[in-house]
Amino acid sequence: MAPMVHGLEAEYYGRVTFSYLDADDPLTESFQRTLGFVYQPEFYLLDANGNVLKKLIGFTSENDFRSLFEEYLQ
Repeated sequence: MAPMVHGLEAEYYGRVTFSYLDADDPLTESFQRTLGFVYQPEFYLLDANGNVLKKLIGFTSENDFRSLFEEYLQ
């Protein structure tokens, strides 16, 4: 999924900020608990204040990401 996500990151550059969390890094355990992380891959769409707008678990298609981004970018 990484190539697709990186492609979307380039496509939405300046409109959507992508951040990556290493689930195997013990320094991120607190943040993982805060988000309710349970499974890889997981994706979180956050607003500018860090509130979770949408949580996606497992495979997510490129079209699903685009639809979600467009919904919240309006």
